[in-house]
Order: sequence, then C-alpha cells, then structure tokens
Amino acid sequence: MKLSEVRATLQRMGITPARALGQNFLHDQNLARWIVDQAEVRPDEFVVEIGPGLGALTKLLLEKGARVLAIEKDKRLASFLRERLSHSRLEIANIDALEFDPRVLFAEPRVKLLGNLPYNVSSALLLWFVRYPSPISLWLFTLQREMALRLSATPSTPDYGALTLRIQLHHQVQYLRTIPPAVFFPRPEVDSAVIRIVARDPRELPEHDDELLLKLIRRGFSQRRKQLRKLLRENVPDWDAAARAVGFDSTVRAEQLSLLQWINLANYIAPAAPADGRPTAVELFPVVDRTDRILRLAPRGEVHANNLLHRAVHILILNPSGEVYLQQRSRRKDRHALKWDSSAAGHVGGEEAYDEAAHRELREELGIDVPLREIAKLPASPRTDQEFVCLYRGKFSGQLAPNRAEIETGAFFPETIIDSWVAARPQDFAPGFIECWRTYRQRRRRAPSP
Repeated sequence: MKLSEVRATLQRMGITPARALGQNFLHDQNLARWIVDQAEVRPDEFVVEIGPGLGALTKLLLEKGARVLAIEKDKRLASFLRERLSHSRLEIANIDALEFDPRVLFAEPRVKLLGNLPYNVSSALLLWFVRYPSPISLWLFTLQREMALRLSATPSTPDYGALTLRIQLHHQVQYLRTIPPAVFFPRPEVDSAVIRIVARDPRELPEHDDELLLKLIRRGFSQRRKQLRKLLRENVPDWDAAARAVGFDSTVRAEQLSLLQWINLANYIAPAAPADGRPTAVELFPVVDRTDRILRLAPRGEVHANNLLHRAVHILILNPSGEVYLQQRSRRKDRHALKWDSSAAGHVGGEEAYDEAAHRELREELGIDVPLREIAKLPASPRTDQEFVCLYRGKFSGQLAPNRAEIETGAFFPETIIDSWVAARPQDFAPGFIECWRTYRQRRRRAPSP
C-alpha cells in the first residue's frame, strides 16, 4: 500500500497506531519487495510472519508460493487481513507472538521467520524465537537500528556485548541495510535496520558448556569498564595462566574477547569431558542370535562393521507436564552424530542385563537414576541398527545433568510435537529412536484411559 492508502485504511477501521503495540506501517512497496527477496522464500517453505499489520509483506510472501502463518496481536488488523488476503495458504493467528510456542514448527520440513519487531519488545521476541534448538532455518528481522548493530557487532566495538554473544553462539548475523523513518507511518523517531540470521552448524565452534559460558559472559559484561581479571576472579584464580593459555592480554576487558576466545576461556575453566575411557573399537558387546540368545562377546568395531545382532536400551524420561526429554547426540559419536535420540540410550555390554544397562545409561548420560518401567522389546532389524532394544519409561522432576561427552544438547518436548517432528523431518533422528518412538506411541494409544 502507498502512504495515502495506509492512512485511509487505518482511518476507515478507526485505528490510531498504538505506540504500545509498536505499530509503524511500512508503505514503501519497493522496500517491502526487497525485504521479502532477502529471505529467499521457496514455494515449498513455511513462513511465520510476526506483526503483519496491513499485509505489506504477507501479500508478497503468498506470491512466492509459500504457506504463511501471520501472527497479529491487534484483533482489528487480524480481521482486516482475513478479509483482504483470504487464501488457502494463509493462516492468521490473533495472539501475542510471545504466547506462540515455536516448537510446533518442528512439524514443518523447512521454516523461515520474518518480523517487523516492535521496538519496546524486540529483545523479548528475538530471544523467544531464536531459542536453541530451533526448527527455524532463517530469521529476517526489521528492528531498531541500535538493536541491529548490537546483534551483528564484532569485538572491540561499542555495540558488542552479552546479547551479541548470546545470539552469535548458535547463529550467524548479517546486517543488511539501514531503513529511514520516512518509509513508515507513523514515522518512528529513530532509524530501523534489516538483519538476517541463519543457524550456525554446531561443529563450527569447539565443544563447550553453554551454561558456564553464558554465565561467564553475563558476569564479564556486568561492568564493561572493569578488567575481566577482577570480574572473573571467582572462576579463574590464576588469571595470568588463563590469559597465556587462551591467548589474550591479562588486562583485557569483556568486549575485547572474540566468541572463540570466550569459549576457550570456558573450556580452560571446565575442560570438555573426555570420551569414555574404554577404547570404543574394542569395547565388548554380546553377539546374539535371532532369538536374542547370547552366542559370544565381540569388540564393538567388529559388531558394527559386520552388522552383527546385539543389544541396546532406550529410555524415555518424562517431566511432570508429560513432556519427553530428547537429546541431541554428541558430535563425537561414531554413528548418527548430532541426530536427535531418546532421553538416554546405549548398548548392553559384556554380561549386563537389559535393566542394568538402562540404569547405567541414565546415570552416565543424564546424571540421574529413577524407577523405570519396560514399555516394549523391539526385535533386531536394519531399522534398529541390528539391535534388540528394550524400551523403558521413567519420570523425573529435578534438574538433569547431561554428560557433555555424550550429549550435544537436549530439551523437553510435548509428545504431539515429537509425533509431528518425526513425520516431517525423519532425517533429524537416529533411526533406532524412530522405531522406539513409534512403538511407544502405539502402546500409549492402546493403553486404557485412567
């Protein structure tokens, strides 16, 4: 819409743009087309748009052939969009974007997000929709220029800070262009900017403890003018030794360290846990026959290389809300690295019984031990990597302690979201998990209601 059309449409609907809702309507059609082009939207993609307003971008996204979910908080604008842009590929959600659960987007094979973020809640919206792990592959935000500079900043610049590092830890941020106030109605008091964010491959950066790293960053930037030596003395007693090991000056301040240096500092404080001390290639597994009777013990390498039948356990841990914890397998794994898997899983070793192995895996991978109930026993097949699998279920309400040597990351998910995720993106999962999950859900559906 042109400026005159925007004014007339808002007047006709009796809408006075509300500063509290961050309502600034884009009326430059060429700029709207340029913004949509930066998202490189394909017809097979699902696009979430935050704050569509009068549909300046929505219409163009539909023309690209995408399916669009437009999240609009203002009921009047949501109704206007339903009438003006009624389309089989468009869904309008009249809710606050902060009430939307991004995890439901795992049900889509490929998701992108566009948003003209209100200045007053841009930080909250940004952090909500870039939470890691995320089903979104690309974010394209129009926001206050000051915020855009902070997100895309580099070390030793005034805009570089804790938010910069928090976002860039799992994402790459590109500042695309500055947008003047004149292209919006009403005109904002400051410039805006467009940034593009894409998910970072986890292997681009060294393994590290996210929780410790972010704690150090927050503490380091709590007083920007102070040297890190003083701010991190509790974490690093021998600061000079740490500076030499990581490779920075001992008088350094927080904004002078790159993301990689921050990670190396965290790993200096708490080195990545070593892999299992046993040589994995010679770890002994029981080789079994088609009836799961033990024939002999054989080294892990021989079992996997020859696809011999062997044993494994999978455990699903549920929280009090009934959500299931899934882990992303460590990058160190010799099979299915960085794929999503059961809460805990592993091989039955030596003369172990299935139950023994299940409790051992819980302790080793999640640092817990809880009562377990056997759900099913799956036969060995190519879909389970030739493993007989005993599947267990348990409940836990405390704090998990994932083993960094075994688990890249993890999170709780509602069962229905996992169902949709497995259906839409089976390539995200270890194949054995898919078989276990299908069996688990079948058993759940057959179980009588309480």
